[in-house]
Amino acid sequence: MRQFAAMFKARTMEFVRDRGTFFWNLLFPIVLVFGFAFAFSGRGQELFTVGIVTGASETAPAVAAPDLLHFLEIEQIEFVEYPSVAAETVVERLRRHQLDMVLDLERSEYYVNVESPNGPIIEMVLGATGGVELERRAVTGEPIRYVDWLVPGVIGMNMMFSCLFGVGFVIVRYRKNGVLKRLKATPVSALTFVTAQAASRLVIVVVTSIFVFAGTDLFLKFMMNGSYLNLLLITTLSILCMISVGLVFASRLRSEELTSGLMNLVTLPMIILSGVFFSLEGSPPVMQRIARAFPLTHFTEASRAIMLDGAGFLEILPNVLFLVVFTVALLLIAALLFKWE
Repeated sequence: MRQFAAMFKARTMEFVRDRGTFFWNLLFPIVLVFGFAFAFSGRGQELFTVGIVTGASETAPAVAAPDLLHFLEIEQIEFVEYPSVAAETVVERLRRHQLDMVLDLERSEYYVNVESPNGPIIEMVLGATGGVELERRAVTGEPIRYVDWLVPGVIGMNMMFSCLFGVGFVIVRYRKNGVLKRLKATPVSALTFVTAQAASRLVIVVVTSIFVFAGTDLFLKFMMNGSYLNLLLITTLSILCMISVGLVFASRLRSEELTSGLMNLVTLPMIILSGVFFSLEGSPPVMQRIARAFPLTHFTEASRAIMLDGAGFLEILPNVLFLVVFTVALLLIAALLFKWE
């Protein structure tokens, strides 16, 4: 334990004394959140978005009534198909103003949010394109600001960079500079060294993530319908998972240039496909399946479900299980591949 405490303290103090890296990890996500909050504080997108609930699977096309064909051909409306098992979720999205209308083709009815400014307009368009006889269902609900939806993705992206480069890149630099070769001659074991590095980075990223969230929340007042404990749980597991990804890179490599290139090769697809800045709903199914393999996807999905939908532990359990299994698998790989030199 003394060896672990010494390695933990050394790595933590190294990070704190590096003023540039320390303030970058704190200020970058804060500036990004405020920047997007200002840029997207207006009306938002101009196109209407309509959810279509059918009895088909997620990949099968919707079969619409003949009277709906003219409505479905309007180019200014984006249509997103959902299976019937997701009907309640779709209506909840309508309550949050994430959809402008919901068409339930199985029940021959449509839902409209009477508190949405787009609701009466899209309802008039529906009635004017063929007089479709659908039963009207009215719902109410306050809108979700873009910044409420964005903040989990921004914090997750900052966590990803801090974990991968703060663990993987640092250990590779240690190996290149001969630090690991010197540590090999000490009583410190490889397991102690690696766990101390991971624990130090875990504490640093958890503290900075809490600071960023709390600091921006003071001014922006994020929507929070779930449990802070569940949010802390999914954050901690996600950080551990991303640290394990960094340890895999750090286990053998000794070239900083190669490490940086490989990490960018992993981080860029995660930023694009993990739903950090835009939703993947309506994207090709193959893209959605690829996104499910990234830990950042599970963090953003679970944290948004907690904050926006009030999801409990059971709702985020699939994300928790993925992160736990993925972390254990990567740690085993990193332990088997690790070399001092």
